[in-house]
Amino acid sequence: MTWRSPMALIRDALTSQRAREKDLRYLVSNLPNEGLEKGKQPNHHFHGNAIKTTKYSLLFFIPTNLIEQFHRLANIYFVGLAILNFVPVVSAFEPEVALIPICVVMSLTALKDAWEDFRRFQFDRKVNNTPCFIYSRKDKQFVEQRWKDVRVGDFVKVFCNEIVSADLLLLHTSDLNGVCHLETANLDGETNLKQRRVVSGLCISDPQFEPESFKSTVVCERPNNSLNHFKCYVEKPNKDKVGAGIASLLLRGCTVRNTDYAVGFVVYAGHETKSMLNNNGPRYKRSKLERKLNRDVIYCVILLFSMCLVGALGHFLWLKALPSVPPYLVPDSNGHLDSPSLSGFYMFFTMIILLQILIPISLYVSIELVKISLIFFITNDIDLYDEETDSRMQCKALNITEDLGQIEYIFSDKTGTLTENKMVFRRCSIVGTEYPHKENAIRLAVIDEPDSEEEVIFNQQPQPLQRGWSLDSEHSNPEDTQRHCGSRRKSKGAGNARSDVAFSSPLETEVIPDRKLLQQISRAESSISSRKMDPYLDFFLALAICNTVVVSMATAQRQRASGFPHSSQANNPLDSLSSLMKKAGSLRHILTSWKRKPKRTCTLSEDSVIEDDHFNLPVKMKRAEDLNTDGAQTCSLHVPPWCDKPAAASDKLCYEAESPDEAALVYAAKAYGFTLLARTHDSVTVRLPSGQDLVFEVLDTLTFDSNRKRMSVLVRHPITKEYVLYTKGADYAIMELLGTPYAEHLSGNQKNIVADTQHHIDYYAKDGLRTLCFTKKVVSDQAYESWSVNRQQALAAIDNREVIIMDTAVQLETNLTLLGATGVEDRLQDNVPDTVVALREAGIQVWVLTGDKPETAVNIGYACRLLEEEDLVINMSCKNKLTCTSILDCTLEEVRRHANEPRNVATTPNISLVIDGHTLAMALSSDLQDRFVELAKHCRSVLCCRVTPLQKSRVVKVIREKLKVMTLAIGDGANDVNMIQAADIGIGISGQEGMQSWQVILPYLTSDTLKNSSWFTDTGATLVSPT
Repeated sequence: MTWRSPMALIRDALTSQRAREKDLRYLVSNLPNEGLEKGKQPNHHFHGNAIKTTKYSLLFFIPTNLIEQFHRLANIYFVGLAILNFVPVVSAFEPEVALIPICVVMSLTALKDAWEDFRRFQFDRKVNNTPCFIYSRKDKQFVEQRWKDVRVGDFVKVFCNEIVSADLLLLHTSDLNGVCHLETANLDGETNLKQRRVVSGLCISDPQFEPESFKSTVVCERPNNSLNHFKCYVEKPNKDKVGAGIASLLLRGCTVRNTDYAVGFVVYAGHETKSMLNNNGPRYKRSKLERKLNRDVIYCVILLFSMCLVGALGHFLWLKALPSVPPYLVPDSNGHLDSPSLSGFYMFFTMIILLQILIPISLYVSIELVKISLIFFITNDIDLYDEETDSRMQCKALNITEDLGQIEYIFSDKTGTLTENKMVFRRCSIVGTEYPHKENAIRLAVIDEPDSEEEVIFNQQPQPLQRGWSLDSEHSNPEDTQRHCGSRRKSKGAGNARSDVAFSSPLETEVIPDRKLLQQISRAESSISSRKMDPYLDFFLALAICNTVVVSMATAQRQRASGFPHSSQANNPLDSLSSLMKKAGSLRHILTSWKRKPKRTCTLSEDSVIEDDHFNLPVKMKRAEDLNTDGAQTCSLHVPPWCDKPAAASDKLCYEAESPDEAALVYAAKAYGFTLLARTHDSVTVRLPSGQDLVFEVLDTLTFDSNRKRMSVLVRHPITKEYVLYTKGADYAIMELLGTPYAEHLSGNQKNIVADTQHHIDYYAKDGLRTLCFTKKVVSDQAYESWSVNRQQALAAIDNREVIIMDTAVQLETNLTLLGATGVEDRLQDNVPDTVVALREAGIQVWVLTGDKPETAVNIGYACRLLEEEDLVINMSCKNKLTCTSILDCTLEEVRRHANEPRNVATTPNISLVIDGHTLAMALSSDLQDRFVELAKHCRSVLCCRVTPLQKSRVVKVIREKLKVMTLAIGDGANDVNMIQAADIGIGISGQEGMQSWQVILPYLTSDTLKNSSWFTDTGATLVSPT
C-alpha cells in the first residue's frame, strides 16, 4: 500500500466534496435582495422562466432556413442544376427561367417553416404572459405578474384550477394538513389526481403564511428530466436538515385541483423545469416510402449521369468522325471551334440540364400534398371522433401515415389497451377461505350481456319496476330491493354523463357483498374492543387504509364534459316490442352460457364455487307489465335485502385514486361497511359497519416502487394503541416476507393459510384477475423508535437517497402476517377478439407486452383470441442464464425440426411463446439475442410478462432491427412512451380519457382500416412509380 501524506488525503477529500457540490444547487429567498440589480441577486445565474421554442430569429431566418433545406439532397441537386445553367457554354435555356421552379418550391417551404415558427412564437408569448401571483416584499402580498417574471427563489401562489408556472417546492397550502391535489394530465396524460404534501418538518400550517419568515436554504440536485425523482433538503437557520422529495414538488404544467391555493418556492424555472427537459421530442421517423424514395433518387441520379455520359461520348465520336466543319456549328468570338473532346465535356453538363426532368422537381411537393390529404382523412374520420370529449384522432408525425399499410408486427400494452382499465372487484380470499361473490358475478354478467343492443346501468337508488324483464332469486320476495337497470342507447365511445371523479362508474363503485362473508364480519365485530383484532376486520381495514386514495365531497366537475343530443323521435310500439323480445332472447342466451363449463377448471373448497357454478343459481324470467314513463325498456335484478343498507352521508363521498385498482378495493371495503371517510397527511378515518368511526394516526407511508412491488402504511391503532404496518403487493413480493400466520385462531384444514391463499391466487390469475396480497405486522415501540431515526436520516439524504429510503422500507417489511388476497377484474375492451383475428388474417403478428403476472396475461390472451386452445404454448421462466440458454437451444431445435416436416394444417398446432421479464432480460443479451429472435419469428403470438418500460422499448427495437420489419406500438400510459418511440409507428392513448378513446381507435385496426391503410400506401407508391 502506497503511503500518502495527510495533506494529500485532505486535498482529495476537499476535491471529492467540491465534486459532489457541483451536482447541487443552493437556493435562498429573493426577498431580502428585492430591488437590487440582477447581477447582485444571489440566484441571478439561474435561468429565467421565459421559454423560447422557436427555431429561427428574424435576423437569421433566411440563412438558417436555407441551411436546413439543404439537408435534403434533392434541393442541393436542383439548385446545382440551376447554377449550372448560368454557365454559358453548357446552358440549355434561359438561366433565369431555370431558377423559377426551385425558387418557388424553396420559398413555399420557407413560408411553411416561417408560419410554423410564428405559431410557436405566438404560443411562447401566450405562455410567457400568463398571469401568476408572486410575493412582493414591497407590497407585503402576492401581486399579479407574468410567468416570464418568475425567477428561482421566488414565492409563487397557485390557486385552484390554475396551472403551475415553474417547478415549486411546496411550502404551504389552504389545507390544514398541508395536502395539495395535482392533476398531471399535461405531463403523462393521466387525469387522476395525485397528492403533494408540504415539506415534512417545516410545520408551516399558519393560515397567514408569510414568505418573508422563510430564512432556510434549499439544497437540491441539478435540473434533470426525471418526473418521478427529486432530491432535495431544506437547511434551517439552526443547521437542521429536512428532507424533501417528489411528493413535495409541484411540476410546471400541472394543474392544482381540489385545493383553494398552494404556495411554493421556485427551484427550477423555464427551460430547466422537468417538463421542459422532457420536451426533447421523439426520434425522427422516416416512412418506408420516403426511405425507398431516397434510394430511388440516387438510382435516378446514377441513371442520369450514365445517360449524359453516353450522350457526351456519342457527341465526341460524332464530331471526330465529321470530314469537315458543318455550317451550323457556331465558333466563339475569336472564330475558333472547340475540340471534339472539349465539346463532349460541355455536352455532358448540357445533357444533365436537358434530362433533369428524370427527377421531377414537383415530386416532393406532390408527396407532401398527398400526406396532408391522408392526414385530413384520418383526423376527420367520423368513426375516430369522440363525442363526449369533442376530440378527434391527432397525427403527431406527418410523414409516416402511409406506413399504416406496411405494418408487420404490432406491440400492444395490455392494461388500458386490450383491457378497459376499469377495475371491478370480483372475489377475495381471507385467512385461507375463498369468497366467490356469486351475486356480484351475476350483476357483472348482466352488464356484460354480449348480444344486447343496449347497455345496462345499475343505479344506486331503487326505482319502480317498469316494463321489461327481471331475474328473480328464489330467496327474494316482492319486498326485496330492486336494482333498476335503465336502458340507454349506446353511443360510440361515450357514456351518458361524465363523472366528477376518475374510476367512479357504477360498474366500479357498486359491489354486492358475499352473504357468508357478511355473516363472518358480523361475528368478528364482537372483538372490536379487544386487544386482539380479528383478521377479517384487519383485512378490510387494510383495504380501506393501505392506499393513497383522496377523499372529497362531490363538487363541480373538474373537466369539461359535453352532452349528447336527445332523440326527438318517439318510440314506435312495434320497435319496442321487437327490442323487448330481443332482450329476452339475449338474457336466455346468458342463462345458457352461464352453465357452460370451461375446459380448465379448478376446485377451490367446499364453500367456494368454480366458474361454471358462479352463475348456476335458481333464476326465473319474470315479465313486468308496467310501462316506463319515457318509453324505454328496463330490466331489474332482484337481490336479497342484506345487499342494501340505508344510505348514509358517506354515500356522497368521492374517491380520487392514483390507480383504478386502489379505487376498486376502497369501494369493496365500503360495500362491507368499512368506509374511508377522510385522509390527511397524518391520519385516516374509517367508519366501521357498526357506525363507529376509527381515526388511525398515519406515521409513515412506504410508497410503491417497481423494485419492491408493494406499498405499506404504518399507523397507530386507536383501540389497541399498537404500531401496525399494513402492506399490499404482488404475491411473489409478499409471500417471501411472511412470518407466522394467525395459527392460534385457526384449526383443522385452515392451518395452512399461506398454501390455501396461494392456491386461490393462482386460480384468480388463471381466471384473468389481477391479484394483490394483504398483510399486517405489529411493530413494537422500541423497533419503531429505532426505525424512525433511520427513516428520518434517509429522507434528509441527498446521495443515493432512493436506495437508502428503499432500504428502510425493506427493513420494516419483514415477518409479515398474511391477511388474504383479492381478485380484481380488468375487463376486456369491446371488439378486441375480432380485431386480433382480422390482424392475424392480414398477416400481422401481435405481441402483448405487460407488467402483469404470466397467468393473468395468458388468460387475457385466450380471451382476446391471441392464444387458441389448440396452440402449443411455450412458457419460458428461467432463474439463470444457463437454463435459459438450454431451453432456447432445445426449443429452437424442436421448432426447426417441426418446420422442416411436411405441414398438415389440420393437425399441426401453432406455436405461441409466453416469457417473463427476468427471462426476457437474459434472452435479449448479446449472446442469446439472435436465438430469441429466431424463436419468436416462428411463433404466431408472443406474450411478454412482468416487463419494465425499458424492456418494452428494447423488444421493439430488437425485432425492428433484426427482422427488418415495420412495427407499430400501442400504449396508454407513461410507461409505454419508450415503446411507442422505438416503433416505426406509435399510437398513444392518454390517461382515463384514453380508455374512452381506445373504444374509438380499436375499430380503426379492423379489416376496413387495413384496406384504408393499404390505400394510403398504394397512393404514395402510385405517385412515385411514374418517376
